Amino acid sequence: MRIISGSHRGRKIIAPKNLPVRPTTDMAKEGLFNILYNYFHFEQVEVLELFTGTGNIAYEFASRGSKSIIAVDINLRCISFIDRTARELEFSNIHTIKGNVFHILERIKQTFDIIFADPPYDLQNIDKLPDLVFENKLLKNDGWLIIEHTKKLDFSSHQFYWQQRHYGNVHFSIFLHRS
Repeated sequence: MRIISGSHRGRKIIAPKNLPVRPTTDMAKEGLFNILYNYFHFEQVEVLELFTGTGNIAYEFASRGSKSIIAVDINLRCISFIDRTARELEFSNIHTIKGNVFHILERIKQTFDIIFADPPYDLQNIDKLPDLVFENKLLKNDGWLIIEHTKKLDFSSHQFYWQQRHYGNVHFSIFLHRS
């Protein structure tokens, strides 16, 4: 895994093999960030990354100078790895929360420009994520919720669904908040 752009462009991150993760591929990440670049000024965005795993997406936002990134995962080894890596890379804008994403979404009071979720593909209740985000008013106006998933999931009937992009076997459903 590598950081695609920004202050740490080209930097490789080697995650421990014992982490229970499936990082977003570099090809998919690069495609997604090319889209985001056209809609957001990275230096101004506040990001919530759910099911962060290795922190792959958080590092990309941090490298591009995002205002703040909150990375959430239930696995302590993942959180420890992200904390250690963020210190090594001097990313003071990454903050971690260890906890169950579904519970965090009900408790968090902050709003975000971008919420990125990369749940385990076999996780039950993935389809509930958009409802939790929108019911708890976690996105700023024109904010995006991006969910990475397999082609088996179809979010197109959700009222806030905007579009889907796919890169190989990686699919991103994008939801847009407009007031």
